[in-house]
Amino acid sequence: PMINPVLKFGSYIVENLTQYNQPVFVYIPPHAEVRGGAWVVIDPMINPRIMEMYADSSARGGVLEPAGIAEIKFRRAELVKTMHRLDPQLQWMKMNAAPGVVTKEDISQHEAELMPAYAPIGELFADLHDRPDRMLAKGVIRKVVPWTNARTHFYWRLRRRLDELPLQRRVEGRAPQMSAADVERVLCEALVAGAGLGPAHVHDDRRVAECFEELTDVDALHAALDKIVDERKSAV
Repeated sequence: PMINPVLKFGSYIVENLTQYNQPVFVYIPPHAEVRGGAWVVIDPMINPRIMEMYADSSARGGVLEPAGIAEIKFRRAELVKTMHRLDPQLQWMKMNAAPGVVTKEDISQHEAELMPAYAPIGELFADLHDRPDRMLAKGVIRKVVPWTNARTHFYWRLRRRLDELPLQRRVEGRAPQMSAADVERVLCEALVAGAGLGPAHVHDDRRVAECFEELTDVDALHAALDKIVDERKSAV
């Protein structure tokens, strides 16, 4: 639900984010959840060139809550199949149903007895998909950032992104069709080739920010960047 119409004008938020040209970081703090319309409003896919999403290890995110997904994906029929696959007693009863040792009523009764224990399984399974590790694997968030490290992480990340923006716009000007992910890879290659950054440090925001601070030959970096972009364009 919307609180004090914070997200009442979600469409205006999305519209402005599509046009925004400065770094935007979305962080889901500990034990917080982003659901439904709130997720749609702050989804990095709105503007992947400037938006990034992060989450604490205890955060959750997804369009639907686990209970809602479980009602759709894990109905009674799916739960019964799970019971028959996992419960030894049901497996034995099914094997002995043909000879008449066990009746269908006996099987149904045992299924009913197991239902309270199996019903939460669907919700737990859905919750696993909303956890940060799964969001990271699906590319929904960029990184899992513990709350205790968040201030330091975003300080160095912001410094890096502000230094990279002029280079990013230079790449986009020469190759507007290049995706955000490809632009990022080109920037990393250029920092190695034109700024002397070690290949092992291209994903270390602090090292990259310090590399920009110590950079003395900007022209060499621009030349390396232009060369890499032109090579990418000719290879397409």
